[in-house]
Amino acid sequence: MQTDAPILVIGATGKTGARVAARLEARGLSVRRGSRHAEIPFDWEAPETWAPALSGVDAAYVTYFPDLAFPGAVEKLEALCNVARDAGLRHLVLLSGRGEHHARLGEEAVRASGIAYTLVRAAWFAQNFSEGYLRDPVLAGVLPMPGGAIEEPIIDVEDIADVVATALTEPGHAGQLYEVTGPRLMSFADMAAELSAATGRAIRHIPITFDDFHANVAQSGGTFVADVFTAIARETLDGRNASVSDGVQRALGRPPRDFADFARSAAQSGAWASVA
Repeated sequence: MQTDAPILVIGATGKTGARVAARLEARGLSVRRGSRHAEIPFDWEAPETWAPALSGVDAAYVTYFPDLAFPGAVEKLEALCNVARDAGLRHLVLLSGRGEHHARLGEEAVRASGIAYTLVRAAWFAQNFSEGYLRDPVLAGVLPMPGGAIEEPIIDVEDIADVVATALTEPGHAGQLYEVTGPRLMSFADMAAELSAATGRAIRHIPITFDDFHANVAQSGGTFVADVFTAIARETLDGRNASVSDGVQRALGRPPRDFADFARSAAQSGAWASVA
């Protein structure tokens, strides 16, 4: 049931949060953008900001930067749920990570909160190649990734945003777990081939060690981000996620977008302008 109360989007400047906020506003809904520099700020590191950000809010989309695997993240999420419950929050949608132990703990904290919830458990983001820490390597014509020949059902962030916006605004999604993936399994070599076709330039997959992956991510995103994403890569790039799931279809009534469609769209929008 929709009300005139605002919807809080925590992480509104991130890959998924910015898209979710835009979709909600396009529906004519009031959005409270949760970030450190917002009019009503939200800061995971400043718990005193949580209650004001949640005051009068009807529903919330919750993401934790850089990931729920970061030390202390689950404890902060649990504390936030307590504040949200006391504030009278009706519905919480959590972005979780597929195959991640700490993400599962975060999901359990939300389940135990007493708040109606929807869990969106996502595979690796396609947009990491176009607006994240892998964009620079793509621009250089390489895709250096660990994990050998494992396959991933990589997900388009646009699909995640569609699922979240729908869960926040339409009935029937409370208590649901949507494990969202792309429509097919792909090796990183397959992804490199699709990126090559989209950009018109050869991009090749280079198998690397996890230590090399850490060094590469640190170069573009800093040690803080590199530590987290390397830990996630070590945990998940072992074949455990080599299956597709039906979360997008169940939530939206349509199949997920293919990686090839993502790559073409990103190339057309200028994501890799210097190699187009």
